[in-house]
Amino acid sequence: MNPGGFAYRDGVLFAEDVAIPDLAERIGTPFYCYSTAGLRNAYREFAGAVDRLGADICYAVKANGNQAVVSLFAALGAGADVVSEGELRRALAAGVDPARIVFSGVGKTRSEIAAALEAGCGQLNVESAAELEAVSEVASGAGRRAAVAIRVNPDVDARTHRKISTGRAGDKFGIALELVPDAYRRAGVLPGVDPVGLAVHIGSQLTDLEPFRDAFVRLAGLVRRLRGEGCPVARLDLGGGLGVAYRDESPPSAADYAGLIREIFGGLDLSLALEPGRRLTADAGILVSRVIYMKESGGRRFAIVDAAMNDLLRPALYDAWHGIDPVRLSGPGAAIVDVVGPVCESGDALAVQRELPPLAAGDLLAVRSAGAYGAVMSSAYNARPPAPEAMVNGDAHAVIRPRAEYDTIVGQDRVPDWIAGGAA
Repeated sequence: MNPGGFAYRDGVLFAEDVAIPDLAERIGTPFYCYSTAGLRNAYREFAGAVDRLGADICYAVKANGNQAVVSLFAALGAGADVVSEGELRRALAAGVDPARIVFSGVGKTRSEIAAALEAGCGQLNVESAAELEAVSEVASGAGRRAAVAIRVNPDVDARTHRKISTGRAGDKFGIALELVPDAYRRAGVLPGVDPVGLAVHIGSQLTDLEPFRDAFVRLAGLVRRLRGEGCPVARLDLGGGLGVAYRDESPPSAADYAGLIREIFGGLDLSLALEPGRRLTADAGILVSRVIYMKESGGRRFAIVDAAMNDLLRPALYDAWHGIDPVRLSGPGAAIVDVVGPVCESGDALAVQRELPPLAAGDLLAVRSAGAYGAVMSSAYNARPPAPEAMVNGDAHAVIRPRAEYDTIVGQDRVPDWIAGGAA
């Protein structure tokens, strides 16, 4: 069994001890499949690597917010990093200790701030001077105190896709490093606010430690400066961003990442929080799809499948690469094909000019490393029910988010009486 929980047996892809073709018959395609063992192994590998840091692991719910996934990590000892009231509610429903929930996000509304305080969130990461004032107003108005960390924008290029870089000058996230001391001092005098530390998150899918090093060194210098000015700094939230190998990347090991953190912050007597998301879930999930038609046009060969950009947005949004494999291995031979979905967008392609074994209508394909930012970003575009989600544990499986019924999708709309009664 590979670490993600998926392997071939006699030419057939299995999730742990469950054959993917059997799941396809029971659930219908397309569907997401997660391996409990893959999720558990990823968490334990990460937790073991950072154990000597004494860091709090707060799972980034945005990577995969299914209640089963969040509950599994909570049972393994994780807190949660959330960026909306909805994610907060998911974390609480999954049994996460509210004191170990970090509420991040650049645009928290006052109602979300109030919900975080009511729930007893352990930390709110503040990303602007205006937000700091809002937290103070809401907390003091409710007779509560908010533990806040100031999110620092260190102006570091994460060297990842521009749409998931979050720590450069000009990005919408955090407070510019040179303005943080003023914000921290302001937090110290505002009613209802307790400044407890700093936070940083420079982006997602980092495959090199150097951007982390650049950001962490600047953060450590800021800690020393603030303390030198008499400001207490007890905590650091170092965010997430550690990448995975979608194609030919060589992301750092969790052990090397932990070593870098220990090197830079080891002598500062700080409590640390880490927010892994993709690293824990990506490889533990696949998207299973069935070929509907094969088609040739303009010198290109297309495999038209029943999964689409509404199910997995990353290729259309980021030009992201996902490995695609046949669920049943065939004989020799290969062809260059575009794997495309039925959505009425030219950008609805899961893979472009990909070498795959000969395909025919009815064949099943597995889209790899789809456990992060897959189902959680899905929609009902083109009135297509998003792919359901299943989880496997040994030889058992469960549907953990069923496929929406068409009546449910259509029934969400309301026709006003001036239309329903007939237009004049």
